[in-house]
Amino acid sequence: MQRRNFVKKSALAYLAGILGADIVYGAKMPMGYVPLGLQEPDPFTLFDKSKEMVVLNDRPWNMEAQAHLLDDAVTPNQFMFIRNNGIIPEDIDVDNWTLTLDGESVKERKSYTIQQLKTEFKPYTYQLTLECGGNGRSEFDPPAKGNQWTIGAVSCARWTGLRLRDLLEDVGFNDDAVYIGYHGADVHLSRNPDKEPISRGMPMAKALQDETLLAYSMNGEDIPLAHGFPLRLVAGGWPASVSGKWINRISIRNQVHDGAKMEGSSYRVPCHSVAPGEKVADEDMCIIESMPVKSLITYPKSGAMISKGEKMNIRGHAWAGELEVDKLDYSIDFGATWRPCSLQKPNNRLAWQQFSASIDFPKKGYYEVWARATDSRGIAQPMVLPGWNPKGYLNNACHRIAVKIV
Repeated sequence: MQRRNFVKKSALAYLAGILGADIVYGAKMPMGYVPLGLQEPDPFTLFDKSKEMVVLNDRPWNMEAQAHLLDDAVTPNQFMFIRNNGIIPEDIDVDNWTLTLDGESVKERKSYTIQQLKTEFKPYTYQLTLECGGNGRSEFDPPAKGNQWTIGAVSCARWTGLRLRDLLEDVGFNDDAVYIGYHGADVHLSRNPDKEPISRGMPMAKALQDETLLAYSMNGEDIPLAHGFPLRLVAGGWPASVSGKWINRISIRNQVHDGAKMEGSSYRVPCHSVAPGEKVADEDMCIIESMPVKSLITYPKSGAMISKGEKMNIRGHAWAGELEVDKLDYSIDFGATWRPCSLQKPNNRLAWQQFSASIDFPKKGYYEVWARATDSRGIAQPMVLPGWNPKGYLNNACHRIAVKIV
């Protein structure tokens, strides 16, 4: 009994320390109860997300959409996936927020306020596709560690901000500049201030593209907190981890950036094909850059039932990293034959493209509708899982929905 009381008092003292105050009547608190002050809030309310979103992790927060939620041409916040590596920053003071440019290859170390970024540089707006490098990880076998994303870690919102190129040219950079690295205000899960949860970057060629933005607006409004308010990098067509959130510093480097999540196997795949389950040395892993060609059927929802003789209209999106999608085909006989869909041009480079088709089914029964995109180089999605890799990246297998004709 004495030991039990000691343990309970120790636990209460620990909880009081976290809360920053004594727990009055703590001795009467039921065993195992977690005070409301320490309970995680409802993520759907907290982040203004649809309750149909799927939470994969709450430390840090990671959640994805289902295919049918991504039907909008421009993705609204309520259906945008969240991928975090650390703790979302608290108590953001926009009026005193600064962005600093530094690094070995910067000509002039300089800092800017948000107001300066908005008023001293021309704003640009682009619709840009962001997809987590691990989207589709759940299909890999042997399983890969990490959030088990299915198909919903992708979005294509409309972003407004200044071109990163204009900012880099304003501070100036030396001829030996090869990479930029970003730094954000998010907090490491350990809350150790000396550790960054993530600090990735991109080659100068990507940083200098017209569409690479330092964004302060999403879909015409302030960027939601979970997506990087008040300032976010947006580099469409590359793994979304390149598009750092809560940005407060950018380093111009004379080497490939070596920040957190740039090392080891993070956002890297084997430079050459390997057998499933094979161990791969770090030096044999290559950094992921442009994402592969991919598509998603957003209507109807998988499991649809229609009457015999009715046509079924399908629609969805397709994207191809730095490239454009050249054609989109569908199959109802497990890939034996393919028929073309109507495919729209992108709103701008690096935006996804809408496709649609009207399908006849020959008789009653079970079918699967498969979608396959082909990029401008003639490379098509694989019908099944592509080559295995240790971290489960770049699964661009054909998306499929189940249909029953009754």
